[in-house]
Amino acid sequence: MSASIEKQVELIERGAVNVISREDLIKKLKQSEETGVPLRVKAGFDPTAPDLHLGHTVLIQKLKHFQELGHTVCFLIGDFTGMIGDPTGKSEMRKPLTVEQVKQNAETYKEQVFKILDPNKTEVSFNSTWLDGLSSHDFIKLAAQLTVARMLERDDFKKRFENERPISIHEFMYPLIQGYDSVALKADVEIGGTDQLFNLLMGRDLQRVWNQEPQVVLTMPLLEGLDGVNKMSKSLGNYIGITEPANDIYGKILSVSDELMFRYYELLSDLSTEKIGRLKSDMESGLLHPKAVKQQLARELTARFYDAQVATAAEENFERVFSQHDLPDDMPEVILAAAGEGILLPRFLLETTLVKGTGEARRMIQQNAVSLNGDKINDIDYIVETAGEVIVKIGKRRFCRVTFS
Repeated sequence: MSASIEKQVELIERGAVNVISREDLIKKLKQSEETGVPLRVKAGFDPTAPDLHLGHTVLIQKLKHFQELGHTVCFLIGDFTGMIGDPTGKSEMRKPLTVEQVKQNAETYKEQVFKILDPNKTEVSFNSTWLDGLSSHDFIKLAAQLTVARMLERDDFKKRFENERPISIHEFMYPLIQGYDSVALKADVEIGGTDQLFNLLMGRDLQRVWNQEPQVVLTMPLLEGLDGVNKMSKSLGNYIGITEPANDIYGKILSVSDELMFRYYELLSDLSTEKIGRLKSDMESGLLHPKAVKQQLARELTARFYDAQVATAAEENFERVFSQHDLPDDMPEVILAAAGEGILLPRFLLETTLVKGTGEARRMIQQNAVSLNGDKINDIDYIVETAGEVIVKIGKRRFCRVTFS
């Protein structure tokens, strides 16, 4: 293996869980080097929500690696499959999106991914382009490539079948259609999360049926969220959205554990493996404080979605607010109606919208996380006087200024 190929394989395999197969990857890279024809590297995203978080960018970062190596990225927006709903990892049938929802979300995806990818080296495709044109005969031919028994080998379908949960026939079509996308794009490599392995391998199977050389399958791990346990998810509230304000991105990254920090470095940073290794050894030896290492990551990722100047401002704001206990310049303001007898603190916190319910408010109060005008309040029966102005702080990052009228 030449030094050039070895270097490419090293970068491609960084952070990866599965490469199926490594021999095929090396063969394709050699062919690309000899012919001067770049590999076609595919990753598909169903536009199921209007915004992306750092967990999604693990795949996009790997696509960027391929771009840096001179290969062509096929960024596939699953506008057709999005209306089916990916059943992967679901215990119940997913609600399909409307055409309008898919189109709106797809447009925001295009804007967001180019914060990482080079638009001049990216092919953006919509799978409705070829799937809308398939005839009923084509779909029957596609469905004939897989047995029900094979489909029920999938863990999510198997569990639903055993628990007598409904499985719709159209859900069986999802992995077949995802596989057919690889045929349509003539993909050399497909990247996906570890939970997508069944679907990715389907692409290899269908390419053989259509007399194409099977794609290499590359799976990336599911990024843990801020809790360090569960995968990053909006529904769990442990996510960092790439369209969030710069101050929030910076602050959230500073809140991750020291152990999780290096997981983020490996999967998200542009630093080389060698430089990340030096940061880790310097931190473990005491040459660098963990906070300094984390600040470097926070600056890098904040700058990626904004710019270096904004990232520096976010760092200065964080230091001012959280290290020096000042108040943020852009603190939200809330106007509430005055009540003669005052208002119970849990209800008051709910009306500021800083908490989602009175249950959360009580937990925050009992955890000594609530301050009014700089004073900690841990009494859930505390009555807030509804006059003048109150500065509310919950935890480290939730502030507001309340004015009563």
